Amino acid sequence: MAGERGARRVLLRYYASMPAPTNERQALEHELREELPAQLADYRQELAAGLADKARREWLEWQIRRAQKRMAELERRLAGS
Repeated sequence: MAGERGARRVLLRYYASMPAPTNERQALEHELREELPAQLADYRQELAAGLADKARREWLEWQIRRAQKRMAELERRLAGS
């Protein structure tokens, strides 16, 4: 029984430290304003370093285009809602 109380206390502390869930709009805004720009910066920095082989450069260019398209899609969705 004492072990159970200790386990419950740990679980309660764990759940109390978790952030509140976001709604869909907040999640999309976070992706648009923080996640995608950070990914783009990383991809562009690696591409600009010039150390990647041809396959890696093509992959980075593809990822940049994909992120740009996703950003445009999110802007459209957020503008429409």
